[in-house]
Amino acid sequence: MSDVDGVAFAVFLFFFLLVTVMGFLAARWRRAAALDNLDEWGLGGRSFGTFVSWFLIGGDIYTAYTFIAVPALLYAGNATGFFAVPYTIILYPIIFVFLPRLWSVSHRRRYVTPADFVQGRFDSRPLSLAVAFTGILATMPYIALQLVGIQAVLDVIGIGGGDDAGWFEKDLPLFIAFALLAAYTYSSGLRAPALIAFVKDSLIYIVIIVAVIYLPTQLGGWDGIFDKAGHAFDAFNQDNADAIAAGDAKPKGLIPGMGTAQWAYASLSLGSALALFMYPHSVTAVLSTKSRSVIRRNASLLPAYSFLLGLLALLGLAAIAAGVKVDNAQLAIPQLFEQEFSPWFAGVAFAAIAIGALVPAAIMSIAAANLWTRNIYKSFINPSASEAQEAQQSKVASLLVKFGALIFVLALPNDFAINLQLLGGIWILQTLPAIVIGLYTRWFHRHALLAGWAVGMAWGTIAAYNTPAVGDPGSHFGGSVAPLEVFGIDLSDNLIYFGLTALVLNLIVSVVLTVVFRATGVYEGIDDTKPSDYHADAGDPEVVEELDPLETPPA
Repeated sequence: MSDVDGVAFAVFLFFFLLVTVMGFLAARWRRAAALDNLDEWGLGGRSFGTFVSWFLIGGDIYTAYTFIAVPALLYAGNATGFFAVPYTIILYPIIFVFLPRLWSVSHRRRYVTPADFVQGRFDSRPLSLAVAFTGILATMPYIALQLVGIQAVLDVIGIGGGDDAGWFEKDLPLFIAFALLAAYTYSSGLRAPALIAFVKDSLIYIVIIVAVIYLPTQLGGWDGIFDKAGHAFDAFNQDNADAIAAGDAKPKGLIPGMGTAQWAYASLSLGSALALFMYPHSVTAVLSTKSRSVIRRNASLLPAYSFLLGLLALLGLAAIAAGVKVDNAQLAIPQLFEQEFSPWFAGVAFAAIAIGALVPAAIMSIAAANLWTRNIYKSFINPSASEAQEAQQSKVASLLVKFGALIFVLALPNDFAINLQLLGGIWILQTLPAIVIGLYTRWFHRHALLAGWAVGMAWGTIAAYNTPAVGDPGSHFGGSVAPLEVFGIDLSDNLIYFGLTALVLNLIVSVVLTVVFRATGVYEGIDDTKPSDYHADAGDPEVVEELDPLETPPA
């Protein structure tokens, strides 16, 4: 893989430079008078309609995780990787119901982040700080997953140096891509990924449609692909029967095994569905829309991406049928494209993967930066910060968040990059009681929510830390499911996603302590919101009118 294909690299470089230029020009797209406030820099003026939002939210959700991590699990023989398909199906009815409420209260009260809402709803700066901290922490491994995707493409193209290269030669191209991403995000804010998302999604649709039509014609049809993958998995299971019995290897198959694996499949699907729109970047994309109806229309239209996700997962099996041999499963799909497509189309596919990583990475860094600015910097460091100072803080913080993501890339095992996303999911799920349940009721006591959050975060993190990668007993953060065990007590042999278990503990602590605090009369704080806030729409009384970004605002 150290030999560079000039044609593939030229096509890849063309599209990469195209989106870089677009990223810088985005500051002039739908132009406002200035980007020196968070409404404009961090939320794109809160003015995106259905068309732009569909690309932006789709670009936000369907990332390098889609192109690299999910097919890698199937390539490695882990049929549980198909959990990504039902979880996105479960997801959209959930967001159809609760995100319009968050949009309404955020627009009426001028909230920029989910932690702003928690502060207003529960009158608790510590709880708001916990939500902000969790959002930033959970976002970093998700950004890291995007960097892993870019690195996989660069390795296959031949400009990543390969596994035997020194760290400088191997990582320099990634650092350059990272620097360009940081530069145009700093310059253009949310408008950059919104504009680039048009190119990203167009390339993805083209590549997937061509792949699912062309590859079966070369590999004996889908029947042949499933047959070859099944034989490969059976052969592996026979050759490694002793290691599987000893727990040093996992059996491979096209269908999740009965019992424990099916519990893993179900819990990962449900946990991921509950977590996805808790992420600050998902909330940021939603708050950038101009009305409640835009969110609901997108919740109805976005399942089109779920169809693509199912097809993409199957490419992991196509790589097996094509005879792709890689030690790192993350390289399977880029290697498949290089092996089976002409160089120019392989370059298009590589560009789709890389740009598919850049768009969400940009949104994620912006969202995390907004949390830092509004809920840490302004709340605890400089309460009198002006709007311009807030915007400047977010710009700088967006750079630092990307560097934090690099730490995850370098420090954690990424043979299965999907673990990075699932680790973030464990953390972000612990904000669900304060955000989602808080949209409907203020019954939970603010101190109880904070205690529940702390228990869920601690248990989920420790459980993930104590899970080694298969075949490497001394490693950590090697998976996100394990037999159900709480505080040393074995409750079940079924594999359960840590995020769900931690959330259940979180809710139990929150409920019990709420009863205790209410019984003892502990002060609950003042709710800054009103019932009518949760149904407000653009144009309603007390909802600030959003300026058309194509017009110059009045003096």
